[in-house]
Amino acid sequence: MVASARAAKARTVSAKTRRVPQEAPAAPTAGKIADIWLGSQLRSLRKAKLLSLQQVAEAAGLSIGMVSQIERGLASPSIKSLRKLSDALDVPIAWFFHNDAGRPAAELDTIVRREDRRQLRLPMVGSTADLMVVELLTPDLSGDIELLLMTLEPGFDSGTAHQHRGEEAGLVLSGALELWLGDKHLLINQGDSFRFSSETPHRYASASDRTTQVVWALSPPLL
Repeated sequence: MVASARAAKARTVSAKTRRVPQEAPAAPTAGKIADIWLGSQLRSLRKAKLLSLQQVAEAAGLSIGMVSQIERGLASPSIKSLRKLSDALDVPIAWFFHNDAGRPAAELDTIVRREDRRQLRLPMVGSTADLMVVELLTPDLSGDIELLLMTLEPGFDSGTAHQHRGEEAGLVLSGALELWLGDKHLLINQGDSFRFSSETPHRYASASDRTTQVVWALSPPLL
């Protein structure tokens, strides 16, 4: 009788102390992935422009806490807030709306699918800017390298020579490119590649009567 009671008590204690299997964490929802993607774009853009959270928050008229939460994917900003942030960072609001936001979370900071490339306008583009299309090939502007696909139509010219810190390199996929580096004037044909210090005054232009495409890398990123 006593032994039977002890056995029953042992079974009760064992049941109480038995570990209950924990459920695996739920996969991020599509909405959450979109928030994470938007936040990463906001953060990388802010850092590329060398701005602090406080500076962006003040320029956008938002609290530092709100901007921080958006950057970390913890808050979904309203259209009004996004418009304020895009104005503060000098980009179109469309920068924050893109198909990339629907991609699996594992791809967001690594891969840019061909159909998801975003266009941007570089600050050195001159009066023939409408003859140039620039597509961002890197997922964002964080990191040390910015990779672009530049499509130049006949007649394009980047305008006055400019210089900045860093280094640039490229590969001409089609057409031809004229490149001025200091007092050097170079012709770069299809299949040719190049590299130069961005601290050397430079400008470039289309050198073909057909579309010229160049894969162009800048380090650090320039927006």
